[in-house]
Amino acid sequence: MTSEALLPPARQMSPKSKTGKKIGNGVLYIVLTAVAALQLLPLVWLFFFSLKNNQEVFNLPPLSLPTHFRWENYEKVWSAGNISVYFLNSVWITIAASALTIMLGSLATFAMTRMRWKGSSLVLGLFMVAMMIPVHSTLIPLFSMFNKAGLTNNPLSLILSYVAFNMPITIMIMLGFYYALPREVEEAGVMDGCSVNRLFFRIVLPMTSSVIATTGIINMIYNWNEFIFVNTFISSDSYKTLTVGVQNFIGQYTTDWGSIGATLMISILPILVMFLFLSDRIVEGIAAGSVKG
Repeated sequence: MTSEALLPPARQMSPKSKTGKKIGNGVLYIVLTAVAALQLLPLVWLFFFSLKNNQEVFNLPPLSLPTHFRWENYEKVWSAGNISVYFLNSVWITIAASALTIMLGSLATFAMTRMRWKGSSLVLGLFMVAMMIPVHSTLIPLFSMFNKAGLTNNPLSLILSYVAFNMPITIMIMLGFYYALPREVEEAGVMDGCSVNRLFFRIVLPMTSSVIATTGIINMIYNWNEFIFVNTFISSDSYKTLTVGVQNFIGQYTTDWGSIGATLMISILPILVMFLFLSDRIVEGIAAGSVKG
């Protein structure tokens, strides 16, 4: 008797089972489509909102089309509303803070996971404890410190704050990935005469590109949308970002709602496009670092 004869016959799905599976998949797709549509409704509402004037905002239904598409709202906020300056400030501050956080986070994670030294567990614990500190509780001490250092109304105060508050979550995401890296690669580099610095920059850092992309996207989303630090530390229009610049269209007696909608739409689009194109890297990086070994 051959080994094939001992194997159980392959199970074949009955017609009823196939029909039930198709119905189940169809219902699942319908539910997911409905959920996706609900998630898109706020964006659709904001887009229509940005093309209306004050009368249409208050007199027409929220999801109704404007009587006239007022594209001049975007032109007005970009030129007269100083949004172009706020947009460029958001771009370079976000990139600078994210790059610095990723580099320092990578160095700290490498030192705590790949090198043996006393106090590494304590340092890691301090970083994790920092995640529990509320942002609002640090505003007065940070403002006092930056004021004494002459850094109020200076973009450096924003960059330092973003790096400090994003460092714990960056290290936490990188931690599992670094633990899973094979030590044989590092040992081979040491045998070839690599120094610690060259080992990190030439071997370890390129191996962590997926988790770097993940932490980079998360940092950029937080830095781009951050409001309270900019509103507290920055007073000059030349250093404000988009999240605070929208207040320019709120007056004591009148508010230009169409311009506010256009500003919000401009602030959402860059981060939305980046997330749509790079969302797979977030899942990849988190999944790669979630399992040790």
